[in-house]
Amino acid sequence: MKKLLLLVILAGVGYLIYRQVMANQAEQDLWSEAEVAPDLR
Repeated sequence: MKKLLLLVILAGVGYLIYRQVMANQAEQDLWSEAEVAPDLR
């Protein structure tokens, strides 16, 4: 039972880390899009 609980906790922590990494990537994409000079051709 303890092993199952540990596995669930590790999976939860892994998911939270994954969400944080994806949020940071999305924010970085947003900033890079905002900083690009507009193409006024």
